[in-house]
Amino acid sequence: MSTQIQNGSSHSHASSSSSQHPPSNQQPLSRYESQKKRDWNTFGQYLKNQSPPVPLSQCNFNHVLDFLRYLDQFGKTKVHLHGCIFFGQPTPPAPCACPLRQAWGSLDALIGRLRAAYEEHGGSPETNPFGGGAIRVYLREVKECQAKARGIPYKKKKKKRNPIKGTQSAKDIEHQVS
Repeated sequence: MSTQIQNGSSHSHASSSSSQHPPSNQQPLSRYESQKKRDWNTFGQYLKNQSPPVPLSQCNFNHVLDFLRYLDQFGKTKVHLHGCIFFGQPTPPAPCACPLRQAWGSLDALIGRLRAAYEEHGGSPETNPFGGGAIRVYLREVKECQAKARGIPYKKKKKKRNPIKGTQSAKDIEHQVS
């Protein structure tokens, strides 16, 4: 089953040469657009491989969460478990038996691409299974879990203020008006 999912996006290569070589009047897809298309095809193949197969029109956030958990088996990020002696250490000195998982940032980017692809394929933003609260909660939990396991907390970036707006003196404003 995993072979079908991983190769799901390449099943059309033999049937259509235009997917590999776009006509000269079209620009080749950007890296982002190519990845989005590949992710969309992979998710569609995942749904088809369910028993019974799930039509895209019946897909909901539970299918998306199952897909994200399924992808963990292909992850390359070591996530130390609570009982591991290296739990909380950013650079452990030796190998351990803790599982490899998908990195939080990879999952977050994947969901962003799938969310956009869903709407590009005619889905409504209101019914987008990739944009629901359950998905955001799952991603936040993965992020926090991975940060604790590595001992490196994620810090929320503060928005930069425009220094010009807040530092104008009354004299500068008076000069601009006149």
